[in-house]
Amino acid sequence: MIEKHIVLEDIDPVVFYGTGNGHLQMLRALYPKLRIVARDNVIRILGDEEQMAAFEESAEKLRQHVLRFNALNEEDILDIVKGHRTKDEVPEGVVCYTMSGRPIKARSENQQRLIDAYEQNDMVFAVGPAGTGKTYLSIALAVKALKEKTAKKIILSRPAVEAGEKLGFLPGDMKDKIDPYLQPLYDALEDMLPQMKLQEMMEKHIIQIAPLAFMRGRTLSDAVVILDEAQNTTPQQIRMFLTRMGWNTKMIITGDMTQIDLPKTQLSGLVEALRILKDVEGIGVVELGRKDIVRHKLVTRIVNAYERFDKEKQNKDNNESINKD
Repeated sequence: MIEKHIVLEDIDPVVFYGTGNGHLQMLRALYPKLRIVARDNVIRILGDEEQMAAFEESAEKLRQHVLRFNALNEEDILDIVKGHRTKDEVPEGVVCYTMSGRPIKARSENQQRLIDAYEQNDMVFAVGPAGTGKTYLSIALAVKALKEKTAKKIILSRPAVEAGEKLGFLPGDMKDKIDPYLQPLYDALEDMLPQMKLQEMMEKHIIQIAPLAFMRGRTLSDAVVILDEAQNTTPQQIRMFLTRMGWNTKMIITGDMTQIDLPKTQLSGLVEALRILKDVEGIGVVELGRKDIVRHKLVTRIVNAYERFDKEKQNKDNNESINKD
């Protein structure tokens, strides 16, 4: 009788073992010549050498399935053990899957352009109004790269700029003050990765979330780096950030030109960067619009109403300026 250990890397073992260890019980029934014992993320197997080899192969396929879909059911187990394709084989266009098993993919033409631009360029600017999926889709692309091991880490950053609030009056230490600005990034990651695995990756600095100011002096290599809310960077800040790029790194810079929270006298770094870098080879620029909004239908109406208001205000200001002259 021989013994081997299998380590379930990069996945939540609870999903693999099933509720009440139901999946584990099923595997024991399918491999009756083996004694299968699981603890944490390690499976200990003892028994027949031939059946053990078959179990190892199936266990790896099941691990890959969980890594890809964040889900596993009895039908999947039977299909994989019998050597059949599962019904959930990745459809074309799916970036990755949420923890609930929902596929994340382009939901508009411009969202697909963002995915294509990421594949074709090392740096991508994604610009558009709230709700167009810029940040969420960018983080999904980063998670996919991490799972496929085309990147060793994910680095997410935002400028800590107040939108009418004051950072100094928030309670707690510096991390407590800054975390609310980074919460949308945490939310997206929690939607795509198991909570325990996400925590482990953050502790090991495989996933790093930090304010833009913390990027100074670093060289970011072997990573997918995302700068969110880039409309609130100054020209000096975004120039500093863009020049952090190292080998085997992809950068995605997202922003919404209608939500600039900088002082009125301060030029947005994103506006300047787009003007300077628009014809640089290797940089993709994707503009998303109202048709790409994937939030509640009211978000589209709100964006439309504010755009009309801004145009009317601009026309009024122009007319007043002409009358004064």
